[in-house]
Amino acid sequence: MSSAPSSGRYDRTTHAFAVDGATLTYDVHGDLSSGTPLVLVASPMDAVGFASLQSRITDRPVVTYDPRNAGRSRRDEPTAAVTPEQHADDLYAVIVALGAGPVDVFASSGGAVNALACVERHPDAMRTLVAHEPPAGGALPDSAGISAVCADIVATYDASGMGWAMAKFIGIAMHRGQVDDGYLAQPAPDPAQFGMPTDDTGDRTDPLMSNLRGLGCDYAADVDRLRQASTRIVLAVGEESGGPDDGELACRAARAIAAALGQDPVVFPGGHNGFLGGEYGQMGKPDEFAATLREVLSSAE
Repeated sequence: MSSAPSSGRYDRTTHAFAVDGATLTYDVHGDLSSGTPLVLVASPMDAVGFASLQSRITDRPVVTYDPRNAGRSRRDEPTAAVTPEQHADDLYAVIVALGAGPVDVFASSGGAVNALACVERHPDAMRTLVAHEPPAGGALPDSAGISAVCADIVATYDASGMGWAMAKFIGIAMHRGQVDDGYLAQPAPDPAQFGMPTDDTGDRTDPLMSNLRGLGCDYAADVDRLRQASTRIVLAVGEESGGPDDGELACRAARAIAAALGQDPVVFPGGHNGFLGGEYGQMGKPDEFAATLREVLSSAE
């Protein structure tokens, strides 16, 4: 299923198709025959969050899509866990649906975890993968502590709803340095301090929580498989996200995977949200971010 294209330089067509347990929706910006497509991947963020970055990539077709638990992509079981492996196979299904040969992929946050898992499972689908700050806790020495915190967030979500769980998630996402044994002993943060409600609506379909339930933050890269793939893999970190010892979780994980692959991560402008240009009320450095991404991709050509 596809929609009619929009008018203008950045023609967009929207497509939807069924996969096991879900229906995926993706957008093609431009003409797929005009160059190697760049697929933009995130999770739980949907395609809306890539509007600023997509508009700044004008030298090739760009593909954005909503992962199976977000935006326009629907699951058959909306409260079920979604694993990195499921997301990986979904990404591969989108790439196959494009019919445009090996593609380039920019993946951020949970999308970077899923894209790395996709390379492990489908090693020839991508030409270059830029994996920006994957929160892959399994790659870190404090993986057990991170896993316990994520399990606690899901338990809080099940017991008390989104506000209380999200307050805890923001805390771990912003935490710098290793997660020690005392982390969970801290008082639970108040959702109100983050502008979130304290009441429980009863809804349990949040995409972020589905990813945590699917152990997305427990992902540990299979370095041997990544090395054997034909895909050129580039790990990326934000300049504002900290260093290998005092950085945020996603930044530390990116550095750890890069080191395991024998490389230094590429430093991108901004922080974890560096590509945003006002989406969700957040402003990164989208012009500088897009320029760095173009440089990284062109260096492979």
